[in-house]
Amino acid sequence: MNKNPLSRRKVLGGVGLFGLAGSTAALWLGRGNTELAATHSNGAHAQQQSAPPMSHHQMNDGIGMQGSHTMMANMVQGDVTTAINGFDPMKILTDFDYGTVSKLADGRTLREYRLYASDKTIEIAPNITFPAWVYNDRVPGPTIRCTEGDRIRVTFTNGSSHPHSVHFHGMHVAAMDGVDPIEPGKQFIYEFDAEPFGLHLYHCHTVPLRRHIHKGLYGTFIIDPPKPRPPAKELVMVMNAFDTNFDNENEVYAVNTVAFHYTKHPIALKVNELVRLYLVNMTEFDPVNSLHLHANFFNVYRTGTRLESQELTDMIMLAQAERHILEFRYKYPGSYMFHAHQTEFTELGWSGMFQVS
Repeated sequence: MNKNPLSRRKVLGGVGLFGLAGSTAALWLGRGNTELAATHSNGAHAQQQSAPPMSHHQMNDGIGMQGSHTMMANMVQGDVTTAINGFDPMKILTDFDYGTVSKLADGRTLREYRLYASDKTIEIAPNITFPAWVYNDRVPGPTIRCTEGDRIRVTFTNGSSHPHSVHFHGMHVAAMDGVDPIEPGKQFIYEFDAEPFGLHLYHCHTVPLRRHIHKGLYGTFIIDPPKPRPPAKELVMVMNAFDTNFDNENEVYAVNTVAFHYTKHPIALKVNELVRLYLVNMTEFDPVNSLHLHANFFNVYRTGTRLESQELTDMIMLAQAERHILEFRYKYPGSYMFHAHQTEFTELGWSGMFQVS
C-alpha cells in the first residue's frame, strides 16, 4: 500500500480552472495501454505490465511534473475523433433508440431492442485510452426510449470475455431483474412493461459491480408519459469518470465519456428555446457528482416521475444512479459554461459550453 498521505485532491487544491494539474500524470498515458493486464469478472488483476504508469501518489512526490503538464494541455487542446471510438459524444446527446415497433394482439405497442456487450479500447481524451466494456460499441450505451405501457423486449447477447447482464431501473417481475450473469457467447431476452414514466437507466449487475459499471456498462432508459411533455430541445448527458491506473480513484471526468468534448465543441442553443436535459450520474469511486449551469437557473423534475417541478436552482448534486430531468431557457445570446461544481472534476475533464444564438 502506498503510504503517501497526499492525493490528487491536494495536488489540485491550488490549481485554477483548466489548470495544468500535476496529478494528471496519473492518466494512463499513450495509446495501446492495457488494464494492468486483464481485469477478470472477480476483480483480480493479472501481473501488471512492465514500466507501469505513475500514479497520482507518485506524482505528488514531484516525479514527472513536466510530463503531466503536457498531458493536461493535450487533454484541453487536442481532440478525439469519431473514427477512433466509433461514437460521437455530440450525437449521443440526441441519439434516441425507439426500437423496432409492432403491435401486440391486445393493441399495445411492442418495442424490440438489441444490446450486446463486448470488450473495446476507447479514447477518453487525446492519446489517453481506456480498456472498456461496452454496450453496442459505445460508452454510454444507447439511450433506450419508449412510452409508459409499451411492452419492451430486449435481446441481450454477451460477446465479451466476461459474464455480464442488463439490469433496468423501473418496475418488472423478478425474472427480468438482470442480476443473473449471462456467460460469454450466451443470449438472454429481457421482456417487461415499461413503467413508471420517467428518466431511468440500465447497467450491468454482475459482481464486482463497481468494476462492471466503472468500465462502461451503462446507459439511459427514458419512459415518456402517455401524454408527451411539451416540445423541447432534448439532450442526454451521462456523467462518468475513469480510473486509468486502476487504483480505485478517478483521473479523468467527463459527460458522455470524452473529457472536455463540449468545451471544444459547444452545444448550440437558441434564445428562449426550451431545453430539456436528461442528466444521469454513473460515476464510480466518487460518492457524488454535480452540474452547475452558469448565468441561468433550471427547473428540476426529480427522476422525471412527476410532471411538476420540485425545485428551481443552478446547481444539483447526484449520487450514483440518481437522475433528474432539468428544463431551462436562455434569455440572452452568448457562450455559457456548465460543469461539475466539484472543481477537481471540472479541471480533469467534466466541463462544457452552450453557445446560445
